[in-house]
Amino acid sequence: MPDPATQMWPMGDTLPQEPLPTEIDAEKLKAAVNAAFQPVEGLTAAFVVTWKGRLIAERYAEGVTAQTPLESWSMGKSVTAALFGILVKDGVYELGQPAPIPEWQTPGDPRAKIRIADLLHMSSGLRIRAPQDPDYDPSGPYPDHVYLYTGGINSFHYAATRPLQWPPNTVGRYRNTDPVLINYLIRLGVEKRGDEYLSFPQRALFDKLGMHTMVIETDPFGNFLGQGYEVASGRDWARLGNLYLQGGVWNGERILPDGYTTFVSTLAPAWAADNRPIYGAFFWLNGDGQYPVPRDAYYMAGAGGQTTLIIPSHDLVVVRLGHYRGAFYAASGFDKALALLIEAVPKAKKAQR
Repeated sequence: MPDPATQMWPMGDTLPQEPLPTEIDAEKLKAAVNAAFQPVEGLTAAFVVTWKGRLIAERYAEGVTAQTPLESWSMGKSVTAALFGILVKDGVYELGQPAPIPEWQTPGDPRAKIRIADLLHMSSGLRIRAPQDPDYDPSGPYPDHVYLYTGGINSFHYAATRPLQWPPNTVGRYRNTDPVLINYLIRLGVEKRGDEYLSFPQRALFDKLGMHTMVIETDPFGNFLGQGYEVASGRDWARLGNLYLQGGVWNGERILPDGYTTFVSTLAPAWAADNRPIYGAFFWLNGDGQYPVPRDAYYMAGAGGQTTLIIPSHDLVVVRLGHYRGAFYAASGFDKALALLIEAVPKAKKAQR
């Protein structure tokens, strides 16, 4: 890609010089940015706001710039959703098909009934120990959910060899097996059609959006740990958020299949059955009003308060990145910032989904 310093936003880092549109309340916008960095114990590192795709506000902590890659943790699951969506658009996979995991192809294996959509919905039914499970006991054995990051194993094979705990699409649980297996399918699909796997995210997604800083780590076997081992700048997360806000279209090119952004931002059936309106397909939903923004909002989320929030009703994408140990303190300031942003910009005439 060209040097981003020589290109206009969003493909580059040069911003327009004209003043803010008159329909934006500049004072409330400024107050929102200030609120995002309070209290100081929240250790917020980056705060980026776009409206209708235009970058209208940003601020960074000392030592951090618009190009600094920052920890994001499980926001990577939403990157995985985008990479898989590209393969769906290309006809490699269908959301409703049984997931063609090689380890599940023995006749009579009950896991063969798990659909791709079940994995994306975090409702495969596979059994692992995860810290967000209601019955999780921190004094018990080391959780598989974390072991999939730290074990020095072939993460794809490990996830594929976990047994079923429940029938697919009946119980929603936030477990790393499911995004790891979607990443497994990405590698299988890319290599089956003869493409180079390790450069696929850059070629198929990052270059197209002008994302220069995103790096996804791998396990020792060269498998992307896209469930949450990636770093990127606040601006690059805003770019990815705008791809979803714009219905999967970028600069006139359809990157994600038609209807895919609606799919990821719609409540997963197994989570609805459990009366938890908070999860779609590798995206969290504002269905319980966790954030002081309209319920149509959906977001990428990672440990430590990492958030890329997409608010279709107000044409907003809001990115907050910070250091893990400050997450507890940062929540109040972020909530205040969001409430001010909703007041600062007009409601969208027609929200895109």
